[in-house]
Amino acid sequence: MTTDDRPTGTPAGLGPVSETALWTLYHRAVEARRPDTLLPDPMAVRLVETLDYPFEERFGAPSSAAVRFQSQLQAQRVRCFDREVADFLLRHPRGAVVCLGEGLETQFWRVDNGRAQWLTVDLPGSVALRERLLPPGPRQRLIACSVTDDRWMREVDASQGVLITAQGLLMYLRPGEVREVIAGCAAHFPGGGLVMDAVPRWFSRLATEGRLRVGSYQAPPMPWGMDASEQQRLRTAHPGIAEVRDVLPPPGRGLLGALLPYAARLPVLRAKRPSVVHLAFAEPGRTATG
Repeated sequence: MTTDDRPTGTPAGLGPVSETALWTLYHRAVEARRPDTLLPDPMAVRLVETLDYPFEERFGAPSSAAVRFQSQLQAQRVRCFDREVADFLLRHPRGAVVCLGEGLETQFWRVDNGRAQWLTVDLPGSVALRERLLPPGPRQRLIACSVTDDRWMREVDASQGVLITAQGLLMYLRPGEVREVIAGCAAHFPGGGLVMDAVPRWFSRLATEGRLRVGSYQAPPMPWGMDASEQQRLRTAHPGIAEVRDVLPPPGRGLLGALLPYAARLPVLRAKRPSVVHLAFAEPGRTATG
């Protein structure tokens, strides 16, 4: 795609929550451009370079310390998801990876094994944008509907195993909706799994109060928050949830980046940090215990 071919009017029709796809894309690209990057992501770099969107004016200059730090944190979170998906594909090479609220995530190009089936579920505006910028290949399908509409579940072929991801999504739903999505996944996909992330309650409160702003960008409200110390409560969403496992980030650059994985073990920080969680669903015919 040349400069003259840049898509125009890209954000049109995207609401505040859907626009977060551009925020996460930008931070992945900022990190990917570094020679010592934690997240090689040439597809993200290409998209940011070709999109007609004021990324720097909206989200901050890549040279700023705040953007660099946020980009590293984003990369560490993304690598948690990449690692879980890659591990799933080692065990289920022809399995189905279902990405809820995928936006402009480019995980497919980072971890695809050439055999798996990929399904994107997102709102119509986001699906239209993704289809335009990241046209799906033969093993990729897009479904335009809310993740709270369980009709997408009937579109999944789980015969070879299924892993569902909800990256940067559930915090924008109401608590009851989060519980319904988790319960629906556990009920429809026994033997499968769900990898999801959560912001702590204090962060959710700041976003909901409109107190999270970077430059001209105002983070949308985040009605659902979960402290990391509450992870095991997710079991109560459905009796088929067999395991709730904390997924710790890899080490990063600098003192803070290197210490981040260990912060999860410190009592003062453990409860109040963002978290990535893997839920494993009981095999068919079995009910989780414990």
